[in-house]
Amino acid sequence: MKKGNWRDRGRDRRRLGYRSDWQRDRTQEQSVSLHVQGQYRVRVFIVHVYLVLPSPELPGFYFDAEKNRYFRLLPGHNNCNPLTRGLLQEREQEKHRARMITEDERLIHEVKVSGMRRHRLEVQSSESSSPNTDHFRLIVGDSACERVFTVNDVSHGGCKYGIMNFRGCSRGSLSVKMCDNLYFTNRKVNSICWASVTHSDSHVLLCLVGMAETPGCVSLLPASLFSNSNPDQPGMLCSFKISTAWSCAWCLNPQADKTFSTGLSRRVIVTDAVTGRRQTYGISSDVLAQQFALRAPVLFNGCRSGEIFSIDLRQRGRRDHSWKACRFSQDSAITSVRILQDENYLLAADMIGEIKLWDVRVTKPVRKYEGHHNQHAYLPLHVNEAEGLLMAVGQDCYTRLWSLGDGQLLRTIPSPHPAGKDMIPSVVFSSQLGGNRGLPGLLMAVRHDLYYFPYNSDYQEGGGVVTQAAY
Repeated sequence: MKKGNWRDRGRDRRRLGYRSDWQRDRTQEQSVSLHVQGQYRVRVFIVHVYLVLPSPELPGFYFDAEKNRYFRLLPGHNNCNPLTRGLLQEREQEKHRARMITEDERLIHEVKVSGMRRHRLEVQSSESSSPNTDHFRLIVGDSACERVFTVNDVSHGGCKYGIMNFRGCSRGSLSVKMCDNLYFTNRKVNSICWASVTHSDSHVLLCLVGMAETPGCVSLLPASLFSNSNPDQPGMLCSFKISTAWSCAWCLNPQADKTFSTGLSRRVIVTDAVTGRRQTYGISSDVLAQQFALRAPVLFNGCRSGEIFSIDLRQRGRRDHSWKACRFSQDSAITSVRILQDENYLLAADMIGEIKLWDVRVTKPVRKYEGHHNQHAYLPLHVNEAEGLLMAVGQDCYTRLWSLGDGQLLRTIPSPHPAGKDMIPSVVFSSQLGGNRGLPGLLMAVRHDLYYFPYNSDYQEGGGVVTQAAY
């Protein structure tokens, strides 16, 4: 008898009706395509149903959905065994409770933020006959939010700057008084931060850009300079020849006491405010945003290139770029960096509207905050961890508030005035706006008006200094 080869055996199997696995599957698929229209959708639906089906229960085992595998389940009377049905139920209940707490906190945020109503503030001034007609450019509050440094554009060119004093009470009223002394300059103010020289927030650090024959500088001004009520000397007043500074930051860590930084084009300058001693760090981009950490003398910088890097001031002697403690980047120019109380995390915003929360230990983003609008403007971030809020004003003139914990957008507040590139509101948020007796609220300056958004809806008007505006 002639011995057959493998081709002959294959023909015999097909003649007798035998089919391989892939042939059977193919026949089933073809049968579906013959009887049902939309073959692709049917297949996707079948796979989806298969994925969401619960895993079958096996006697003596339990299925861990997170690890996607079965584990042996021993009798519950074994005290050494952590895997009992009772314990597994307790774990699920605890997970559910934690989820409900997070959801409840988010709902509380939504209720508080949604209850913030707009009220217009009347600013008291010693020159009551001349109301403020100059547009607000920038407002920056001190740590207690009892004083707010303001920069206003003036009609004949240049700007004026001064301090507004706030006083709040437990019933929600807020009074505002402008300081006695205002200072004028024909130079543009690029950046501001409060500085603690003799005591907390005793001075203001001001970055002025040079114009024509007037060079730029960084001025350290005592806050008492803006008031006539203090008969004593105003305190240390310094001016540093640092031109075209994009950003500045003050260090509160005792290892770098009375030290401030300025971000310039392709370099960072760290200066001792008392001795004038400087340390310059050369980089490859413009530094648009800066902030010091509190627990260590580490400076975080955000660049026009999108790079974010830190400088450890304890490594000043190094000449190469090894002083960069960590570095990571976003896709566009960085406009703001904010370090959280847990200094392993940093918030960064850029010029394409992305806001990310970074874990600086692994240099990876762990959360994004959607909805911010920016194309080319220098827009800061505002963080209030006590209330669990993140705030930012977009280039579209809308103020947005997110839940810091989960990134949920809680509210979008339109500007009280028509939007414009020169009409972007400047805001300050505080848990105690106006001091210890104040309530949480948002302060908004736009054009020549000042608005207050308190948490409580039963806002009490105080002594005629506040008028309520229709929302």
